[in-house]
Amino acid sequence: MKRRALRIQNLGGARAVILHRPHQLVQALERQLRAIGLEVLQVWPELGPEVLGADFVFFDADMGHDDQFPWAAGASPMPMIALIGSEAPGRIEWALRVGAHAQILKPVGDSGAYSALLIARDAFDVQRALSVEIADLRKRLDDRQTVVRAVTLLAARTGQNDAAAYDQLRQLAMAWRVTFEEAAARVVARMTQRQGDGDDRCNRG
Repeated sequence: MKRRALRIQNLGGARAVILHRPHQLVQALERQLRAIGLEVLQVWPELGPEVLGADFVFFDADMGHDDQFPWAAGASPMPMIALIGSEAPGRIEWALRVGAHAQILKPVGDSGAYSALLIARDAFDVQRALSVEIADLRKRLDDRQTVVRAVTLLAARTGQNDAAAYDQLRQLAMAWRVTFEEAAARVVARMTQRQGDGDDRCNRG
């Protein structure tokens, strides 16, 4: 996948949620974020509905746990930045597992937030692009498998070879005015249903 340029632009107006217990480091982080132009909300002990409109989430990697997040681990809808004080391997592993895209080490000083925001957003964009690409590849693979199954079913039903069944499927797609893959899905669904109906009649008999 071609690497996109880092989106460096004014972050003014973006919303950040800090998931951390009240602490001096939260105040220091808030000062940095507000100076950059972000709107900031501090919450604890878990994320609520207010996070749905957030552009970034900062979270405590030292006392955090899975139940604080309203989404599956690694599936956040926005960039996540870990606030790390303890470098214990277990805590680092957990922060990565829940989906940290960048980090800021504690104690938070007067700098570091801007670079963390940019790095987190870029990592999030790359992750999302890869997810879309993977989903597209999986769909194409599923479509190919459906086409193969449709051709096999048509060949078995009519006694044709695979080439003739493939041509028949192509003609069906043209007649139905749908894509080749959609025609294959229709054939598979209809013929599978007919087979099921036939099995039911045999069982009843």
